[in-house]
Amino acid sequence: MGGFFEDRRVVVTGGAGFLGGYVTNGLQKRGCRNIFVPRIEDYDLVNLEDIIRMYEEMNPDIVIHLAAVVGGIGANLDHPGEFFYKNLMMGIQLMEQGRLRDIEKFVAVGTICAYPKFTPVPFKEEELWNGYPEETNAPYGLSKKMLLVQSQAYRTEYGFNSIFLLPVNLYGPGDNFNPSSSHVIPALIKKCVDAIDSGADHIDCWGTGNVSREFIYVADAAEGILLATEHYNSSEPVNIGAGFEIKIKELAEKIAKLTGFRGEIRWDNSKPDGQPRRRLDVSRAQKLFGFEAKTPFDEGLKTTIERYQGSKKNL
Repeated sequence: MGGFFEDRRVVVTGGAGFLGGYVTNGLQKRGCRNIFVPRIEDYDLVNLEDIIRMYEEMNPDIVIHLAAVVGGIGANLDHPGEFFYKNLMMGIQLMEQGRLRDIEKFVAVGTICAYPKFTPVPFKEEELWNGYPEETNAPYGLSKKMLLVQSQAYRTEYGFNSIFLLPVNLYGPGDNFNPSSSHVIPALIKKCVDAIDSGADHIDCWGTGNVSREFIYVADAAEGILLATEHYNSSEPVNIGAGFEIKIKELAEKIAKLTGFRGEIRWDNSKPDGQPRRRLDVSRAQKLFGFEAKTPFDEGLKTTIERYQGSKKNL
């Protein structure tokens, strides 16, 4: 008997991106013979006509929607309108067109930014509506959160099978190291490696360093998404995380040590910290589709740093 994905046609929006590359690789390992990645050069998924053309040309059974306009705190502060509009229009229209074509399943991948700013730790899925998201990334978080509303409404009215997953902050080889849009782990790795290369005696970091974050190795997150696609068929949201938290100050010190940077870490308290704490309750994913993150944090960081250092040598 073949695997779940073997004969199904699967579209992965954002499949050429960071997480998307790991998801498509995971699909290949599961024997999926028909994987389609709508590239931005060919399909602008904010545009309805392009979405319709994508569905007509690729004719998917399953859509895994990963595509997003994303960035760190700085990018969110600079582009709140763009992040809200583009992410909302992509997701809402993709799901609607999937419903109209009666596809087998739509997998909406949301964001940890959808949670309220002061969510009790660990974040449980039932807390999602108990407050407004952290202000710096609320437009992005809310645009993704609307896919949960749509998923539940469509299941109720149309019997449409869509699921909504909430991955925590990702990291790993192949991450975005562009300083204008990168998240905290690649930003810190780049700062430390660049400081070593230039002989700088310090690095500058945003905020106080006293807030905490949870991180999941990207290959683990991809596995969680694929397990949910295979086994989960309900519209209740599900966290995809590793179930631990680390203070940003401690993270910076850890990355400095692993890269070999021995200079000073300076904190710019005038810059925003973002959400005070983040750690997910990951019991629902374990219970519903047997997902558990496997990669130890230090091991994942070492692999990410080594790959980045290697890529710089090859330039």
